[in-house]
Amino acid sequence: MLIGPYVNGAAVVIGGLLGALAGSKIPHRVKSALPLTFGLCSIGLGINLVIKVQFMPAVVLAIILGAVIGELLYVEKGIGKAASSTRGLVNRFLPAAPGISHDEFTETFVAILVLFCASGTGIFGAMHEGMTGDPSILYIKTVLDFFTAIIFATLLGYAVMAIALPLVIIQVGLALLAVFIIPITTPAMMADFSCTGGLIMIATGLRICNIKLFPVANMLPGLVLVMPFSYLWATLIG
Repeated sequence: MLIGPYVNGAAVVIGGLLGALAGSKIPHRVKSALPLTFGLCSIGLGINLVIKVQFMPAVVLAIILGAVIGELLYVEKGIGKAASSTRGLVNRFLPAAPGISHDEFTETFVAILVLFCASGTGIFGAMHEGMTGDPSILYIKTVLDFFTAIIFATLLGYAVMAIALPLVIIQVGLALLAVFIIPITTPAMMADFSCTGGLIMIATGLRICNIKLFPVANMLPGLVLVMPFSYLWATLIG
C-alpha cells in the first residue's frame, strides 16, 4: 500500500494552510526574503544532482529537445492558465493573498509547482516506494515540502494548498509505473535522470530569485527523454 505520496500531499496542504494563516502577520520584507533563500537552496540541491551525471551529452540533448517540445506544446502557458484558474477558484471560498499582482502570482506559482511536482527527489522517491514499498525518500521530501509550502503560502496564500492534488496524482502514477520502469533502468540512466532534474531545479531556483525567468515548465519533457537518450548513448557511443 502506498503511503509516501499521500503523506507528502498532506504536508503541502497543512503547510500551505499554516503559511496562508500566518501571512498577514509576517512583515512584507520577511516574505520577500524567504523565497530568495529557498531559491538558493533549490540551486544547491540541483548542483548536488547535476554532479552525479554519467553521460552529459545525452542530458544536454534531452534538455534541448525537451524544451523545444515544451515550447511547441505551450506547456508553461497551459500551467499558467491553470494557476490563474486555481487562484480564482480558491479566492471564491478563501481570502485572497494581498499585495501580489496577477503576473507575480503566476510566475511564482509555476515555479513552485515544478519544484514540488517535478523534483528528482519526488520522482525517484515515488518510483522507489512503488518498487520496494519503502517510503523513506518521500518522507524526507515531505519535511522539505512542509516548510516550503509555509514559506510560499505567506506570499501566494491558500492557492499553494492546491498543488497537493497534482503532486499526489504524479507520485501515485510513478509509483504504479515503477514496477515496469525500474527493472529496465541502469545506474547510469538514473544518474542522468537525476542530472536533468537537477538542471531544472537550478533553473527553478534562478527563477524564484528573479535572476533569470527560465521557462522551467517547458523543460519538463526532458525528464521523459533523458533515460532513453542515456541508454542509447551508453549503447552506441559510450
